[in-house]
Amino acid sequence: MKHYFFFTAIIFLAVLGCIFAIEKTDLLNLRKIDITAEIHENGGSSVLVWERLPYPCYYRIDTYIKTTGTVTEESIYEHVKTEFTTTPSYAVSSAPIPFYYRITAYGMFGAVTAPSTPIATPYFMAKAPISISHYTEDHPASLMPFLVWHNLPNAVLYEVEILSAPPAQEGGTELSSTNHIMSTRSIFTNGWQADLRPYGAYEKLFWRVRALGLKNEPIGEFSAAEPLYLDSSADFPNSPIPNTYDQVMNFRQPIYPVYQWIPLNNITRYEVELLTDPPEVDHGTEPDPRRAWAQTITATNAIYDEYARPYAGTYYWRVRGLDPQGNTVGTWSDIASFTVDTPTEKRIYAAALGDSITHGGGAISSSPAFLEYSYTTYLPFDCINLGRSGDTSHTTLERFDQDVLPLHPVNLLILTGSNSLRATGVTAQDIIDDLDELQKKCLSHNIRPIFLTLLPLNPDRISLAFHSETDLSWRWKMTVVNTWIRSQEFYVDIEPYFYDEQKHILNPQLSTDGLHPDIDGKRMMAEIINEHRDRFHELP
Repeated sequence: MKHYFFFTAIIFLAVLGCIFAIEKTDLLNLRKIDITAEIHENGGSSVLVWERLPYPCYYRIDTYIKTTGTVTEESIYEHVKTEFTTTPSYAVSSAPIPFYYRITAYGMFGAVTAPSTPIATPYFMAKAPISISHYTEDHPASLMPFLVWHNLPNAVLYEVEILSAPPAQEGGTELSSTNHIMSTRSIFTNGWQADLRPYGAYEKLFWRVRALGLKNEPIGEFSAAEPLYLDSSADFPNSPIPNTYDQVMNFRQPIYPVYQWIPLNNITRYEVELLTDPPEVDHGTEPDPRRAWAQTITATNAIYDEYARPYAGTYYWRVRGLDPQGNTVGTWSDIASFTVDTPTEKRIYAAALGDSITHGGGAISSSPAFLEYSYTTYLPFDCINLGRSGDTSHTTLERFDQDVLPLHPVNLLILTGSNSLRATGVTAQDIIDDLDELQKKCLSHNIRPIFLTLLPLNPDRISLAFHSETDLSWRWKMTVVNTWIRSQEFYVDIEPYFYDEQKHILNPQLSTDGLHPDIDGKRMMAEIINEHRDRFHELP
């Protein structure tokens, strides 16, 4: 028996020695391989796929965000996270974020290939929306199909064109001069339930979509025309679709959730309900008796939760259309969910507190549920988003004990007061008093307050986007408040980066609505903050 174990150990060590020799001397020339990958998509979910190496190995996936280069004068790859997989595939985000991926193969004794060249997803650089819905001859659509596509960065709304045959010219920014049947611009999210009942005689149509800006100007081109096979006998979809497309995977959602959906055609009233367990009845018509929260809204496709959801666990939500009498139109939607993780450290490293500029959202129509519009997404360190849309400096102060203290972050990024700048009757001193009180609360609880200077406004754009006027003294108030912020021990000065060429207002290239920075603006905020990491206190 002793001899058996002795010889087994010898064989085992010999095998290990062979593996070590193969990997360390690169006998198989694996280090010369530059792993290349393709994006495969199914139903809006995207997967990075590559060829399996001719050697037993697993794969390391490093995710990077490419910076704008505005702050450091050089665009660089900022490392975000590292994950591992044993299969030659990896689920990636289809959000329009400049994510890049590098793949490295590992054996038993370390890396056996060099990291691949950075691999980009097509969504951030797309010139036209990319279709998610595909209705083929084998899987035709009803006469009221949902047409869904990936978001295009900074789109305010979309225009869909229905055609009887392919357009005279693919792409472009104009409606087709031939084969045009109808079009609509009243689409403020990345999907639309078309009403094709007037065209039921057709067996096959085509559709395409383009993005539009604040003044209905084209952003990019029309998408490639998609065949749309029809089955006039098919049942119509009768529930909204939770809009979880283009979600950023494995990133923290804001603690104030936003629930968004693709609406039913011609239905303008909706109810969302939130549960801590799946509902008792799927696709029913009645509210779940165990629901934790519900809210009804008219003429929009998103609901902002009025309560923070910081407690660990999985939450479930769904949405239904309502008629004027409050009855369900069709049924409840499919169930969507999100998970709140338990912090792994006794104290979290950083949190961000503020109004909608922190909460997220941009280009008017994109809510904070689209994480590409949150500056915390682009920070190369974990930062919990405590923003709440609509906050003034005073309402931010009022919820400090409720939202900040339970998390007890080591560092708290504070950006609030932009809504107070806009409001008449609120003075610069009022804002300073609120910020000063926030600072005192932080210091009394051993939290480092790091203020961000307030951004300039663009009153004309605000008026056009929100039909509201801006206090004529906003600029003077901002100057006074930012002067106070710059006199504090810890701050990050983001204001100077956001002006137009005349140095008067918020650059319209960085903010569609004149108040909220869009994607590049949020990227810049994160880059400026990261340049001042020396002002952060490290975890104890």
